[in-house]
Amino acid sequence: MGNTLKNVLGIIAGFFIGSAVNMGIVTLGYKIIPAPVGADLTSNAGMKAAMEIMEAQNFIFPFLAHAGGTLVGAFLAAKIAGSLKKEMALIIGVLFLMGGFTAIYMWGGPTWFKFLDLLAAYIPMAILGWILAGGNGVKNSKVTDQLIS
Repeated sequence: MGNTLKNVLGIIAGFFIGSAVNMGIVTLGYKIIPAPVGADLTSNAGMKAAMEIMEAQNFIFPFLAHAGGTLVGAFLAAKIAGSLKKEMALIIGVLFLMGGFTAIYMWGGPTWFKFLDLLAAYIPMAILGWILAGGNGVKNSKVTDQLIS
């Protein structure tokens, strides 16, 4: 299989698996830290209104979901890619970052969360995913070997 095909498959797998991880963490999060009473998270209008009554604890799992989904997606993209592994991981980071901008545009949220989310959950996690996948001279380390075995 050629490098281009591996790169495309890496992006597709990274995006879909990373998105599934993101949704799984969000779903789990609302079971552990429920939304405030009266919050309707089933519609865009409800989400936007809920941002006004959510407390800091309600943003823990959304942040973990964004960071975790990006990390897993970037790791997979870099692992599967035939070439340009760092670039494939960063593409995942940018795709998820665009999703973060979209969510903020649609729903808003507290300023502190917007900055934290946009600055820490996407590009840094994409770079970390690439490193864990063997980038930056970490190949054959015990950490990456354990993660993929």
